[in-house]
Amino acid sequence: MKLQEYQSKREFAKYGVPIPRGEVATTPEEVRAIAQSFGKPVVVKAQVLVGGRGKAGGVKLARTPDEAEEVARQILGMKIKGLTVKKVLVDEAADIKNEIYLGAVVDRNSQRVVMMASSEGGVEIEEVARVSPEKIIKVTVNPFLGLLGFQARQLAFGIGLDKSLVGQFTKIAQGLYNAFIGSDASLAEINPLVVTGEGKLLAVDGKMVLDDNGLFRHPDLAEMRDVEEESPYEVEARKYGLSYVQLDGTIGCMVNGAGLAMATMDVIKLFGGEPANFLDIGGGAQADKVAAALRIILSEEKVNAVLVNIFGGITRADEVAKGILQALKEVDTDVPMVARLVGTNEEEGRKILAEANMATATSLAEAAKKAVALSKGESVN
Repeated sequence: MKLQEYQSKREFAKYGVPIPRGEVATTPEEVRAIAQSFGKPVVVKAQVLVGGRGKAGGVKLARTPDEAEEVARQILGMKIKGLTVKKVLVDEAADIKNEIYLGAVVDRNSQRVVMMASSEGGVEIEEVARVSPEKIIKVTVNPFLGLLGFQARQLAFGIGLDKSLVGQFTKIAQGLYNAFIGSDASLAEINPLVVTGEGKLLAVDGKMVLDDNGLFRHPDLAEMRDVEEESPYEVEARKYGLSYVQLDGTIGCMVNGAGLAMATMDVIKLFGGEPANFLDIGGGAQADKVAAALRIILSEEKVNAVLVNIFGGITRADEVAKGILQALKEVDTDVPMVARLVGTNEEEGRKILAEANMATATSLAEAAKKAVALSKGESVN
């Protein structure tokens, strides 16, 4: 679950991270009133859950309330990477002298949280890693000790921060780490953390991604989910407990097990196709859950073929087959499909699908080849 910028920064502030004074608005008139109440230049920032807002014209400086209202009219309603801007954050403008990157992320190799800092703030950290990896300083945090003072100072000195700012930086780094842990996040970053003309550090932008599996511990954070900013397919999938990620390809995938889903997408690409989604129906899925998954896949207009790859253990192959037929009764579609059912009750499952004239396969390679052929409009045996 992604948080909007204003939500992320408010979470950071709870842990002692300094942020600019700011308010959220949904109309140009509200923006003008906020700017007038601040009595200072403001930055009007589109609130959408994608990057590249500045390049798209979604972040603008306004020196007067009238100017703030005008730029708000330009930003509200604009589309950024397909998302419509429905609200903006009005922040008091900062006197920026320098920009720093500071972030926390779960590192799979060390199985711990890694804190990262870079002198190249204001730039996507992936780009810094690609062009100048030596400019990213990292420390691995012991989960029993938390981010220690010497580690924060190691980050500060590593990026060449002025000695007069190291104390502030240490408190901010530890605050960001505590926000990360306290919110069950998988990512928390301040980009940029700026050095102001007054010699202060200020988090003028923020991003948090929360682990959905930990949201039951944070009902207050769960309520912040902005479903209007998410893919409607992913929202629908969540209602049925499905793991779903929308992709750019044309072959819909329905699989049980995250590892098997990744392997299925890899094999589709191996044979020249492009997966349209990642979808894990999980273990023990009954016919109604399978039907819901297939309805979601078929609701995407770009999908021109579907590959069902089920390894039946807890999930019974005949239940999957029944779910497929149930979905096809509810959705009028001519999208061709191929199913590979292996495991518990696989023969019964194949028989059910064969009676419905659906293509089947006994191996993943065979299924993927057939799905790619169907996607290209070719016939299969």
